[in-house]
Amino acid sequence: MFNDTLLQQIRDRFHHVDSCPYQGPRAFFENAGGSLTLKSVVEVNTHLSAIPDNQGRDNPASHELVRIINKAREDMMLYLGANDGLVFVGESGTELLFRLVRAAVLGSAEGGIVLGSTLEHPATASAGKRWAKIAGKEYVAIPHNKDTCAITPEDYRAYITPDTRVATIIQTSPVTGMCVDIAEVSKIIRAVAPDCFIIVDGIQHAAHGALDIAAYGIDAFTVSAYKAFSKHNYGFSWLSPRMSTLPHDHLDGSGATQWELGTRDTSAYATFSEVVNYLDWLGAHFTDSAERRTRLLAAGEHIVAHEHHLVETMINGTVNHPGLRDMAKVYVLGGLDNPQREGLVSLAVDGVPSAEVVARLSAAGIRTHVRKNDYFSGNVLTPLRMDTCVRVSICHYNSTDEILKFLRVIGEIAA
Repeated sequence: MFNDTLLQQIRDRFHHVDSCPYQGPRAFFENAGGSLTLKSVVEVNTHLSAIPDNQGRDNPASHELVRIINKAREDMMLYLGANDGLVFVGESGTELLFRLVRAAVLGSAEGGIVLGSTLEHPATASAGKRWAKIAGKEYVAIPHNKDTCAITPEDYRAYITPDTRVATIIQTSPVTGMCVDIAEVSKIIRAVAPDCFIIVDGIQHAAHGALDIAAYGIDAFTVSAYKAFSKHNYGFSWLSPRMSTLPHDHLDGSGATQWELGTRDTSAYATFSEVVNYLDWLGAHFTDSAERRTRLLAAGEHIVAHEHHLVETMINGTVNHPGLRDMAKVYVLGGLDNPQREGLVSLAVDGVPSAEVVARLSAAGIRTHVRKNDYFSGNVLTPLRMDTCVRVSICHYNSTDEILKFLRVIGEIAA
């Protein structure tokens, strides 16, 4: 985990890390709903939002905007670990995933299957169902394991057929925090259906460790910027070379790989460069390498280690602080010992409504969130016969002291 000095330096780079401007002091455990924002992101966004010029003009301001966008595209590719293909910015991660699923379903061979899973966010699940029906394909959802609240490569193996045209995968569930082994699932799919278009929802995972598109063997990957230390109102996607040339909405006369519609917000690109700059800075504390990608990988490795420590502390406690494991009335979704868990614990307290738990935590200065059995979370809660749960989602700027404060208060609620 990070030492105290480095953790304070990390926290100093984010806005509102320990205090809400509307509530006052609080620990922020609502990171799955949107991470904290880097101060440099706000500064760059403020500057560029005031620039009146557009790209594509012959003037100094326009030239600079184009340079910023091109540099950001390089940064995004480096962050993703992509060696080919392209990146482009859209309205949001959900909007992008709908566009990608539509293009893949309509652009793939006739008939066949569109394959998803019951662990997925509706951004891919709803899009898959909608466009499979329109295209005359069958939509198949692989059921996740209700006890582990996860899905494995072996679960996929049983459902892959040679006529699987499109497969969607969620890298990490925003409800359970459970990860999917993307590279292994992709390998299994390719062995049976080599031409299948594989689309990954990487939105929840993006803030919790390094990405490696080159190793995944996929065709598309999407990130929502506000869940990875940047601002709202944009996301970006990576497309493989063969996916990038599928028929899609674009202006007549524009290139076959033009996916952006209308004038781009330069600040969207520039602010993600700030995210990459931050991870570069963080990684430099753990490697002397001159390679920027190596520093990003080092940052990811140590983010994973720090967050793992925080989750283990939350579950197991310390000598002086009982963990969730020690609280008989607390039920943890996916079980207490689950190696697929990443940066998130969802729970329920026997006899106390989840909304009340969240409210009492908030009154004690701890921000969490209630997940309801609705179109966002019903896929997980319905099999468990649960109406709600409490989501406690952490990030690498959280501290052990914040975890211990949470344990003290949840222990009082559960008593």
